[in-house]
Amino acid sequence: MKLCLILVAALLAATASAADWPQWRGPNRNGISSESISTSWPADGPKVLWRASVGTGFSSISISQGRAYTMGNTNNEDTVWCFDAAAGKSLWKHTYAAQLSPQWYEGGPGSTPTIDGNRVFTISKWGDIFCLDAAKGTIVWRRDLRQDGVKPNRWGFAGSPLVWGELVILNAGTAGIALDRNTGRIAWSNGTDPGGYASPTRFAFGARECVLIFAAKHLVALDPQSGHELWRQSWETAWDTNITDPLGHGRSIFISSFSRGCGLFSVADGKPVMIYTNSILRNHLSAGILVGEYLYAFNGEAKQETDFRCLHLPTGELKWARKDPAFGSLIMAGDKLVVLSEKGELLLGQASPEEFKPLARAKVLGGVCWTPPALANGRLYIRNARGQLRCLELPRP
Repeated sequence: MKLCLILVAALLAATASAADWPQWRGPNRNGISSESISTSWPADGPKVLWRASVGTGFSSISISQGRAYTMGNTNNEDTVWCFDAAAGKSLWKHTYAAQLSPQWYEGGPGSTPTIDGNRVFTISKWGDIFCLDAAKGTIVWRRDLRQDGVKPNRWGFAGSPLVWGELVILNAGTAGIALDRNTGRIAWSNGTDPGGYASPTRFAFGARECVLIFAAKHLVALDPQSGHELWRQSWETAWDTNITDPLGHGRSIFISSFSRGCGLFSVADGKPVMIYTNSILRNHLSAGILVGEYLYAFNGEAKQETDFRCLHLPTGELKWARKDPAFGSLIMAGDKLVVLSEKGELLLGQASPEEFKPLARAKVLGGVCWTPPALANGRLYIRNARGQLRCLELPRP
């Protein structure tokens, strides 16, 4: 009987953790959740379970072991927040000096906390890196990249940490930096020049797995353990705005920047070969969701001509484009796209290359909403640039 109870408890723990969203773009860093959600919402939208004010910024929400984490800036101080994921009670917060630095946008931190076991890893827009105890918020170690001579880019560091074994990999410096997850010491570094804004991304070609760094002027593939460069592909843009994460599709990699357009590359014989480059998709902030051969993403630069599009990735063919919603971010739950528009409207629709037809929609937040939602255990977490955080109940079917 005792053994039975232990096994049941272990199974329940495994099930709960499987529904977590512990890092940027979810469990697999692709914006996709295995959870299914109901299309039946109340007339005024999903129920708000709790609210919080976390300060200015664009950090998304990470959820692990019943706790929700995010970042914001108030009075030129960044705060890493930890809440009870279900009730919204503040469990702890860690605050440090950091300039807000608005520049054609509201400012504040742009990266998302990464949760790995009992540790939280964060990076500020100026290079303050913290490893915190996930339950208590106490500092395990800290590092300031400025003291290592690493120069921030124009709008500061925005890529979220990637934990790879015993390493924490960052899109910082010329082509990435890795820190020892236990001590914070530098394990490898590829230069100190300003980098790109995208998060480090896993990619496998053949039997080899690598990490992709979308740097200021190149897409670079690295051996994750040594930082050794495997190959690079030139990708220059106005103002070095390589912002959205690379997307792997089989042996191909798709990249997009709002000031240049997009490109698809195949990795053959250990080197990238261009399949196409065009301006069909000019991605700005959210990398979009790749479902099979179809990419669903927002096109254009914020505050300019924008729309929501579906692209056939292997050919670069545009399948559809619509102006409603015109800009925002999205994730996927089951077979449904969950879209948060720039103006705070939440839409739910089937992922289809034929059309996007909203099955449910509701105004759920005000202000500027550029941060992608996070979904865990039937709860959707959303925020705006001012730091108004909402936890919504999304019932399962």
